[in-house]
Amino acid sequence: MTGPRVFLLDDHEIVRRGIREMLEDTGEITVVGEAASAAEALRRIDAARPDVAVLDARLEDGSGIDVCREIRSAHPEIGCLILTSYDDDDALFSAIMAGAAGYLLKQIKGTDLIGAIRAIAAGRSLLDPAVTQRVLARLREGPAEDRRLAMLGEREREVLRLIAEGLTNRQIASRICLSEKTIKNYVSAILDKLELTSRTQAAVFATRLSAASSH
Repeated sequence: MTGPRVFLLDDHEIVRRGIREMLEDTGEITVVGEAASAAEALRRIDAARPDVAVLDARLEDGSGIDVCREIRSAHPEIGCLILTSYDDDDALFSAIMAGAAGYLLKQIKGTDLIGAIRAIAAGRSLLDPAVTQRVLARLREGPAEDRRLAMLGEREREVLRLIAEGLTNRQIASRICLSEKTIKNYVSAILDKLELTSRTQAAVFATRLSAASSH
């Protein structure tokens, strides 16, 4: 059985080279691609088809967390591990909402990184359940959402319900007979109107509304 296939995203070449050499020294983990920018990563990830993407949280042209969100939307089978130099609650919150399976500081030992990659490749999450609960609690706080829901049109509400069912843009497009690009535009409009930043937040929003209306 072959070991995990890994994609690396970091804007520092020396960091990428160090991680790649360390992983390949295991004789088990294969680095199948790497990138120095968010745009480059999104171009290359399709062809690389890794099991795990190791993503630097802060990049010159964006964020590894945004890349994680895009990867998880297009390829939910790929596990994403966010590596960061900063212990930042907001970044952790964003990483969880983007669907990351792990969030580690760059100061960790190499053996811990290797262990984390193996765990994520095996389908496990490295996120402490208590941390995840804290994020969900933070989501539940805030102003009443009915005002924002009223801003959505009938088709937008339908798309929101399908997001809550866990459907991808492609699956939603097939379900309601529209193009994938049109659905992507609807999703962007929904997030903007609901003042949210991710599909996951939109799904939680819709699920919470559904639960509230059933009581």
